[in-house]
Amino acid sequence: MSETPPSSTRPVVRLLPGRDRRVKAGHPWAFSNEIAMDAAARAVPPGSVVRLVGDDGIVHGAWHFNPHSLIAARRLDRDPEAAIDAAWFRARLAACLALRERLYATPFYRLVHAEADGLPGLVVDRYGDALALQANTAGMDRATPALVEALAALLAPRAVVARNDAGVRRLEGLPEEIRPLHGAPEAGATVEEGGVRIPVDLLGGQKTGWFFDQRENRDRVARLAAGAEVLDAFAHTGAFGLRCAAAGAARVTLLDSSAPALAIAADAARANGLHDRVGIRRADALEELARTAETGRRFDIVVADPPAFAKSRKDHGPALRGYAKLARLAAALVAPGGFLFLASCSHHVAPGEFAEAVVHGLWRARRRDRARILFQGGAGPDHPVHPLLPESAYLKAMLLHLP
Repeated sequence: MSETPPSSTRPVVRLLPGRDRRVKAGHPWAFSNEIAMDAAARAVPPGSVVRLVGDDGIVHGAWHFNPHSLIAARRLDRDPEAAIDAAWFRARLAACLALRERLYATPFYRLVHAEADGLPGLVVDRYGDALALQANTAGMDRATPALVEALAALLAPRAVVARNDAGVRRLEGLPEEIRPLHGAPEAGATVEEGGVRIPVDLLGGQKTGWFFDQRENRDRVARLAAGAEVLDAFAHTGAFGLRCAAAGAARVTLLDSSAPALAIAADAARANGLHDRVGIRRADALEELARTAETGRRFDIVVADPPAFAKSRKDHGPALRGYAKLARLAAALVAPGGFLFLASCSHHVAPGEFAEAVVHGLWRARRRDRARILFQGGAGPDHPVHPLLPESAYLKAMLLHLP
């Protein structure tokens, strides 16, 4: 922190008197009710870089600012005069790359995970020589040309795609869009994991096209799969199920409602020589779980990794009931001595709440008394969490043994 440089031309946004405690403690956000939203502040174009100044004259660095967002300011640099340009982004991205190269031997990972990587509102996923970029704030949306320049200089990617279709962009006053930014994205991409190659639709599919956050959890489940019969519900493109098949599962059923996602899964099964042990079932997953339970069929491993049940705070109660129902239906399909993996990507549901809902579902399925939790956690290390943003730990996962 420093005194306000009198010669600076960067816009100044001021904190309200007595509302600087969190910012002084290092929090990467300043909310609109902490900022003096006078005419000058409201006139700052969304996505501008500003100096955030306390009423005591202390400058708290350079921040992206959007006067129309609840999270009005997001910290970029402690230096209030840092040049937030392609060179600055390249330095931050180089630090992200260095960490991922320590974590992973192959170039398939989340390269940037927003605030925890010092790039607030930005997500970048890497699929070898192709990148999917998601700019979830006005600041990162405005900085996209500089980001693409920095990524091109650092990685020389064949393709960069903007996957700006997350609903959170609406909170920033931004449109949802998917578009090429660089190179030839129509050639698609491929992710390699656990000896399996799976195509990624850069311009379609969900989120940025692949769920890297579940990599370590797929490792855990796949280690149990030799000789097992596996049901992968909400399979999307079949990552859990295909990993299990590659690890020696006797039979895998991929269940999802999306025909395009299942088509990718079927192609991947054939390309990896797994098609003789992988079956495809297109149906509503919850409805199909209930129907299958009535037939008496059981599986050695059941995976249920659904889309978010709580997309906003108002969905909180129904989501908890939904997770309890999912646990009940999925547990009923697990053979004695089998394993159940459940996950939630709803950041409005806390880890303890999710665990309680799962336990309640096990009780209703009469599988709670001897159940054992083998693992309870979240995303892999390429999805780091900022220490002052525990709410960004959105993924909850539980692996259970059901005697």
